[in-house]
Amino acid sequence: MIAAATLGAGCAVLVGAFMILLRACLGPTAFDRVLAVNAMGTKTVIFVAIWGFISDRPEFLDIALMYAVINFVSTIAILRLIQHKRLA
Repeated sequence: MIAAATLGAGCAVLVGAFMILLRACLGPTAFDRVLAVNAMGTKTVIFVAIWGFISDRPEFLDIALMYAVINFVSTIAILRLIQHKRLA
């Protein structure tokens, strides 16, 4: 029962990722594209956490949390680079 629910959640995450991918390809500005890539990273974190739950491997949650931190820092750096033309 729980595995079927998590499988359904995984499918919902994949459908959402496909919609975000369309937004990244069709986005009119660079900010739209960067935020779509950030949302795709968030979906990846959720997918990795669900995959760890399904496969009964709790260490996947640590991997998902590290990926979330890297995703956040890289998004801030890219947006700062786009806005100010420099990182410092």
